[in-house]
Amino acid sequence: MAVSLLAHEVSDLCLAKPALRSLSVSATVAEALTALKNSDDTSISVWDCNHSSSSKSAGNNVSAVDGIGNNGGGGGECRCVGKICMVDVICFLSKPQNLLSPCDALKAPVSDLLPKIPGLVMHVQPSSSLLEAIDLILQGAQNLVVPIQTRLSSRRKQYPKPSTNSTTITVHNGREFCWLTQEDVIRFLLSSIGLFSPIPALSIDALGIITTDFLATDYHSPASSALDLISHSLADQTSVAVVDSDGTLIGEISPFTLACCDETVAAAIATLSSGDLMAYIDCGGPPEDLVRVVKQRLKQRNLEGMLEEFSIMSSPAGGNPPSSSSDEESSMSPTTTLPRSARYSRSSSYSARMVRRAEAIVCHPKSSLVAVMIQAIAHRVNYVWVIEDDCSLVGIVTFSDMLKVFREHLDTLA
Repeated sequence: MAVSLLAHEVSDLCLAKPALRSLSVSATVAEALTALKNSDDTSISVWDCNHSSSSKSAGNNVSAVDGIGNNGGGGGECRCVGKICMVDVICFLSKPQNLLSPCDALKAPVSDLLPKIPGLVMHVQPSSSLLEAIDLILQGAQNLVVPIQTRLSSRRKQYPKPSTNSTTITVHNGREFCWLTQEDVIRFLLSSIGLFSPIPALSIDALGIITTDFLATDYHSPASSALDLISHSLADQTSVAVVDSDGTLIGEISPFTLACCDETVAAAIATLSSGDLMAYIDCGGPPEDLVRVVKQRLKQRNLEGMLEEFSIMSSPAGGNPPSSSSDEESSMSPTTTLPRSARYSRSSSYSARMVRRAEAIVCHPKSSLVAVMIQAIAHRVNYVWVIEDDCSLVGIVTFSDMLKVFREHLDTLA
């Protein structure tokens, strides 16, 4: 059994995974926003397919083990240079200069959304081993880009030829690709958890995998002061804890929740406290009293037109802008401010995410490793907060922390 686990390849973890929807690196932020709203996934891959020359921008994001630069051909490269989600857009639009000029912000290149951190997205071959995949993730890779092993000729008989529109391309140099994530690897290891006995039954405290260096903001502090923390948590695939003056965990500002919002949350970040932002992005849409607060504070800062500008500029090309009324209250109604419920209901694939709330997912230091694994997977997050009986925040346990434990044990099986 142990030998068979080590013999698994990346392709074994990619069975039945859908092909990546992709966006050209030359697209604008507005085009990225439209693509995200029209996608059933919370993130979209960004590709550089300039076949006239090799992509310099992808140089730091490519694994040495991939060997798929031109996919066996000599006509240049198609490389995934990153991924974007609604959180990237929200954080970008929440910057002070972009709040003042939303039209210019939405015309900016999508490359401005990509984090300047090398190695977050890496290409690997389907034949790469499970150990190689885990090592790349532990080195900082968020997503591994894997060619789908299928005959495109047979797929094309069933599906129409992909559009050449920069927001709908799925085929690159004759191949389709899929993501491999930390969650995929953790799920796979969970299916063979018995091989790691007795480690899964040990507490996370005993295993020493509780990280005490975590991201946190005060409940009463301006949400705008947590903007860098939100960006950092997205890159780390963690979250921002919201605590009171005594260090008690009140909730969180989670990228996993923000990814299901829309761009108008930038207005809430600019005007609300961290505590109020939690309520604003919670499931079911923002409370009407907070909507009124946001509108009032936007008006005080001469920013009341930004929501309408976002909505018009991010609408598909050729589409009609949302209808507006001469009455100020009508043109900035709660449904205009955050039409988030529509995003939730578009696809049944969001069913697991519909229960995500601003309430933090927590465990105890004495919780077992396997219990925390199952808890994180059930809530579709990459981390679990660790608290004491009095709700004081101890730290955080991440999928990366868990993978380090399993990786060490896999060395003993080799």
